[in-house]
Amino acid sequence: MTRASSEDVETQNQLFERVAAEFGPAMARLACAYEPDVDRRQDLLQEIHLALWRSLAIFDGRCSLRTWVYRVAHNTATAQVFRRRGRNPSAFLTLEDVEARTVTLNVEETVDRERALERLLALVYQLAPLDRQVMAAYLEDLKADEIAEITGLSVSNVWTRVHRIKNLLKQQFNQGASHVR
Repeated sequence: MTRASSEDVETQNQLFERVAAEFGPAMARLACAYEPDVDRRQDLLQEIHLALWRSLAIFDGRCSLRTWVYRVAHNTATAQVFRRRGRNPSAFLTLEDVEARTVTLNVEETVDRERALERLLALVYQLAPLDRQVMAAYLEDLKADEIAEITGLSVSNVWTRVHRIKNLLKQQFNQGASHVR
């Protein structure tokens, strides 16, 4: 290695350490939103970190580091979803498909916060990768313009998707509570 490339790798390593410290917990939550199986989730998280490290060699600062990290992480997670389920769009549910499903839950599950989170994630797992990406980013408190930059959607399209998904989740939770009574 030449001295310059050795320095470049050191800079890349330092930037990755910063990314891992600053965004590590968010990347773990993102992996959770994409992968329900615990072992596969850990594999996905490792893939995300490897993809981030590799990508930092070409990071040029044209967007914020946060946007870059989320873009790489979401693209890596989406690629894994497609690898596991294939590129068959019918393997995923649209928002309309999820809306049509009836979720029956008892009152104890509705009150239990952990179960409510599991239900939320179960609905998120069923979404098509792009909708899952939008919702996972939204749940990480990314702004619509940041989500748009990550996903390639327009800001208005991001807001429309977020609004529809939130309404769907609210409806599913309300239906679950009313079925118990």
